Amino acid sequence: MSVEKKTKIICTISDRNCSKEFIETLYKEGMNVVRINSAHATPEAALEIVKNCREVSDKIAILIDTKGPEIRTAPAVNGVGIKLKKGDSVQFIDDTTKESSRSGIYTNYRNFTKEIPVGAQILIDDGEFTLTVVEKGEGTVRAVAQNDGEIEGRKSINIPGVSTNLPSLSKKDRQYILWAIENKIEFIAHSFVRNKRDLIAIQKILDSHNSPIKLIAKIENSQGVENIDTILTHCYGVMIARGDLGVEIEYEKIPLIQREITHKCQERKKPVIIATQMLHSMIEHPRPTRAEVTDVANAIYQGTDAVMLSGETANGKYPVEAVKSLYRIAVETEKKLQPCYDIELQNVTHPIAAVLSRQLVNATKDINIEAIVFSSNTGRNGRYLSAFRPAVPIYAICYKKRVMRELALSFGIEAFYMEPISSKDAFVSNSIKKLFEENLIKGEQIVGVLGGSFGLDKEASFLEISSANLLAVSTKL
Repeated sequence: MSVEKKTKIICTISDRNCSKEFIETLYKEGMNVVRINSAHATPEAALEIVKNCREVSDKIAILIDTKGPEIRTAPAVNGVGIKLKKGDSVQFIDDTTKESSRSGIYTNYRNFTKEIPVGAQILIDDGEFTLTVVEKGEGTVRAVAQNDGEIEGRKSINIPGVSTNLPSLSKKDRQYILWAIENKIEFIAHSFVRNKRDLIAIQKILDSHNSPIKLIAKIENSQGVENIDTILTHCYGVMIARGDLGVEIEYEKIPLIQREITHKCQERKKPVIIATQMLHSMIEHPRPTRAEVTDVANAIYQGTDAVMLSGETANGKYPVEAVKSLYRIAVETEKKLQPCYDIELQNVTHPIAAVLSRQLVNATKDINIEAIVFSSNTGRNGRYLSAFRPAVPIYAICYKKRVMRELALSFGIEAFYMEPISSKDAFVSNSIKKLFEENLIKGEQIVGVLGGSFGLDKEASFLEISSANLLAVSTKL
């Protein structure tokens, strides 16, 4: 049988529900990647999630978020939120050591009031509560509530159109990066990426430890959108995090931004993830809304590699049903997808691999190729092939288990591990036999093979198209 679902599914797992049995159930229903939110998990709890994932399958990739340069309200005195009516005023004060009360709101950023101009809007808790700055003092600003609401402790603060000089990495972020290195996590998704410097700061830490962890840039503010081209040069992939992005930027602009960034990622062979409120109603209800179904389908039509569940699987009432719903939507939507034969790949560093990938996908127009197989030591060939979105399944034969998991983010690829083979003939034969064993292809089917010869670190150098039966027989050229 062939792979039914090409769009990858990412599930956020919390320590409240991370048993081996739960993870295995989600995996069987179509989950490809587990996300750990470092803002809500201790290293000890996160380690339990990692351990259970590895026991379930060596194909599950793990992604951990950093907190990134984020501003939050300080804890409230006695945990009691500050209730305000529309028109009430309140002072924000620069002191990261104090708790908030009606006499003053404090934040985790010591230069908060210095960088906010009069007239700026302060949005609390993803825009649930809005205030407008009307006066500045020494280390203070006075703001007026624009609606009835409550300022609770540790809630997000957004200031649309205002750039801050927050450091890229907090102390906690650095601790989690080292934790990720130690525990061989596949991906770090850095929050609130503003420019390439935010990514370079993490990459320096990874390089100093010779870590192969791949960086995902979370785009959730206007600076990230404006600098997307240079950001793409310094990351493995992108997550379009629509929650904060929809607060920082006018919400009517989000669909176009999502489409444009998705297209740029596809041209650059970078996996792209669409995140936030994909099936938000399923936190409380067993079925998605019609609007949510359409949202997921549109993300797939636009060319996303993966869709992500957050609260739906972290603390929702119907996590398994949410994954099943994504699976069903993906399978149905993908029936109407057409290969991107004419897409122009950008920043191609291995032109032979890119040309051979394009030719193999183009060949599916004229030849009844029913599967594509490629060898990979780095995952590069897979990202080239995936960018063209062939209608047929893509099977990766990986020489490293880590690379097999990294490809869990790339559209349309199912990866398998195989011991390194230096012979071209042995690779072709053993790969086809592996797919026979997995019942993924049949002997009479036509298969296209893309691979490299004369050493595992060389780029793709040959393309072969034939029946699976003939390819399974090792022959000398």
